[in-house]
Amino acid sequence: MPELPEVETTRRGIAPHVEGREITEVIVRQSRLRVPVPEDLIDRLVGARIGSLGRRAKYLLIPVEGGGTLLWHLGMSGSLRIARVGELPKKHDHVDLVLDDGAVLRYHDPRRFGFVDWLAGDAEHDARLAKLGPEPLSEAFDGERLYELSRRRRMAVKPFLMDNAVVVGVGNIYAAEALFLAGIDPRRAAGRISRERYDRLAAAVSEVLAAAITQGGTTLRDFVSGTGEPGYFAQRLNVYGRDGEPCRRCGAELRLVTLGQRASVFCGECQT
Repeated sequence: MPELPEVETTRRGIAPHVEGREITEVIVRQSRLRVPVPEDLIDRLVGARIGSLGRRAKYLLIPVEGGGTLLWHLGMSGSLRIARVGELPKKHDHVDLVLDDGAVLRYHDPRRFGFVDWLAGDAEHDARLAKLGPEPLSEAFDGERLYELSRRRRMAVKPFLMDNAVVVGVGNIYAAEALFLAGIDPRRAAGRISRERYDRLAAAVSEVLAAAITQGGTTLRDFVSGTGEPGYFAQRLNVYGRDGEPCRRCGAELRLVTLGQRASVFCGECQT
């Protein structure tokens, strides 16, 4: 699933091609996505000019001048690419925004778990965004927040860190990597971790996400950036997907457990 760095990579990749451009045509080949494509989307968008792209958690925000915002979610396997007019669509290319310079913002989603929706009002008041926690690279996210929210919580720290009400966008890959960097066993009860260790964890979350964004996200089977290039952060993964392999730090065999119905790989020597 595209996580926060992949969505941010997409935003940065497509922004120079779409910001300030007028939408001249909207082509919907498949409207039955996780949220059905709004029936009036074409009427709302044709003739509108795109503003500055934003992102909230894993949602891509595409505002149009005059009011209203496209809320785009890539789901499990979705991607947004820049194509050109005349470039034939591939299978699973479901939605095109044709722009006034001949560029096409094209949405591809084999599993159709993503969606594009229209927000007429302030995006911050949408129910899907209103209750989200802070962005992990913002000043609102720190060890103190993790420590205070974790008190009396018996759940394991890894699913606690992946709770979008605690902090947004820390999915399975990056939670596993951050916990490794901070030296914290993902099975440890969230309420049994000290403030000092949460300070290290918050710093590790910021470090691993910033590095992933810089390198274009993680190479997963279905993910490519907005310009069609794969990510490269997978080359630096310490634990995710490496169960049974030696720890890069101490050489011990990495272990696999299931937490919150998600596979979790960790080092029993380096993470306590």
